[in-house]
Amino acid sequence: MEALTVHEVSKLAGISVRTLHHYDKIGLLTPATRTDAGYRLYSEADLARLQQILLFRELEFPLDEIRGIIDSPAFNRAEALKQQIQLLKLKRERIDGLIELAKETLRKGATSMSFDAFDTSKIDDYAARAKASWGATPQWAEYKKKSAQRTAQDEGAMAQKLMNLFIPFGRMAAEGADPASSEAKAQAATIQQFITKNYYHCSDEVFAQLGASYGAGGEFTQNIDAAAGPGAGAFAAKAVAAYCASK
Repeated sequence: MEALTVHEVSKLAGISVRTLHHYDKIGLLTPATRTDAGYRLYSEADLARLQQILLFRELEFPLDEIRGIIDSPAFNRAEALKQQIQLLKLKRERIDGLIELAKETLRKGATSMSFDAFDTSKIDDYAARAKASWGATPQWAEYKKKSAQRTAQDEGAMAQKLMNLFIPFGRMAAEGADPASSEAKAQAATIQQFITKNYYHCSDEVFAQLGASYGAGGEFTQNIDAAAGPGAGAFAAKAVAAYCASK
């Protein structure tokens, strides 16, 4: 699909341009590309991330918490969607209970003494367990600790620095270079070191798993290709695999 402007995304998602600008400012949703004039352009991967953000917002998660969850190395989009569906069902169940309470009060002409419909404990309990599962890795714990002192702007700048490290892979892919070359493996090592320094200890095992996602065709691949050029994500995945296998 073609990239969309901020006004097109605003109309599509039913949120204001101002909100989209705010998401960009705090590093929650930074568009992959911009026009020569500096206008934001949203890719398919950006829209997939926006959908996740809006689902979490519907469940009343704070913006800083949403950013932490989505950017977590432990985040699994498919699993998150399943848990979001369950939370939305619980929310619907509660709303249905409130509707029935209001109907009963209207029908009887007197206030009901039952407050069960206002109870949010089931939702709160499930949300707590879901959050725990999203952050239940040593990498997530270390990421939270390291990012605690950084502002949203710092996080956005850090993410951009990481994306910039994939630019050499885009050039190598365009030149038809070998992903197992010494240059490619050296660049993979640079990325591993950057992640360890700024996010969490990126062991060879973790890096091999992370590297596979670079070329898996999902949001990560699309973001890398948008930042570094077509084929950069797939090339990066092969380079990381070669680098980890050589150690």
